[in-house]
Amino acid sequence: MAKIKQQAQNPLILRCHRLMDAFAKSDDERDFYLDRLEGFLIYVDLDKPDPDLESFDHELDNNSDRYCLIPKLTYYETKKIMEGFVNEKVYDIDTKEKLLDIIQSKEARENFLEFIYDHHTELEKWQQYYQERSRIRIIEWLRNNHFHFVFEEDLDLPKIIVEKLKQSLFQPKVAKDIDAARKTLFSKAKTYYSSEALNPRPKRGRPPKQIVKAEVEPQFSSDIFTTVPPKVRPLLFVPDVSSLSVSAFSSKFEGEDALVAQKRAMALDTNPESLNQKLAVLRNLSSRWMMDEAKPTKAKEIDFSIDDEEDEDLDDFEDEELIKKVKVKRPPPKKKAPPPKAKAKPAKKSSPKPPSKPTKPKAKRIIPVIKGKKSKPVIQSKPYKRPLKKIMKRK
Repeated sequence: MAKIKQQAQNPLILRCHRLMDAFAKSDDERDFYLDRLEGFLIYVDLDKPDPDLESFDHELDNNSDRYCLIPKLTYYETKKIMEGFVNEKVYDIDTKEKLLDIIQSKEARENFLEFIYDHHTELEKWQQYYQERSRIRIIEWLRNNHFHFVFEEDLDLPKIIVEKLKQSLFQPKVAKDIDAARKTLFSKAKTYYSSEALNPRPKRGRPPKQIVKAEVEPQFSSDIFTTVPPKVRPLLFVPDVSSLSVSAFSSKFEGEDALVAQKRAMALDTNPESLNQKLAVLRNLSSRWMMDEAKPTKAKEIDFSIDDEEDEDLDDFEDEELIKKVKVKRPPPKKKAPPPKAKAKPAKKSSPKPPSKPTKPKAKRIIPVIKGKKSKPVIQSKPYKRPLKKIMKRK
């Protein structure tokens, strides 16, 4: 194995969105490799020409330490991401139940994306949630494999300075402006190895004032690699990925355009069985109406009732004229005869009561005060009876 002689003088400048795309689309038929020396990506697909694949296998055998295989997204990880989004970000009960059913079905990732794309209220929340989860996953993988890196999306440096940094990656002596930019890269690289990088905390305090910002497309520097082996150049993965699309979660869709095209094809595809069922219902309704008009029978013999299934069919086809005709033919409900009134019984003659005598109010007596005892006069309504013993003593 040939050892790497050159050494980078500053952290590798990687693109986070490009890595997200590689992590999402890596499967059994596609492999992605990240170069440790300069940070370029290699895309190995079974559809590539055989000479290119054989030359890369030879390069991989000679320099296995230089290339790091990007892990594939397992079924358990995809299910965990989707369930986390539904439980944390979806608040509508019906939408939540529908998404949980989709997660348990076959081709969950593809059906999940198609459902999210139709619901615009959940689309923005899914893009933000998936981007945050993917960023944490990529940082964790880069840390475990001991990469010294920064993301170009997080830099506030001008485009020209970033390109100069890439050109002078292996030069120990550089100009002052490049040296100052290298110091900012080193300080920024330390933040990715902090605990907050894997567990971002919500910002506290008052939110900043909302200022309408002009939407400006992010400008990325051009890809500059000076140590790419000739055998690897046909397999370089350098797509212009400036933002994460909805289709990045599944390897089935090459881009958002492929997802939209499939949705349109599904909309144009009509099921012949459902059309035949609807036509049969219409024929049944029309034949029934014609038979009712042809038979001059009494209203009692004609059944004008419509089942619930027929009501639903009428609502589906919106045949207003047919509904009006059916409703007009219905006979009005018969009015029930009022029950016979019961004969009123003759009132009994009540004998006049004799006038009551006016009752006189009873006189109230005041109990006299006994000498030697201090007591207040008590008012009683009953007549006072003097005890006999006290009367005998006084005599």
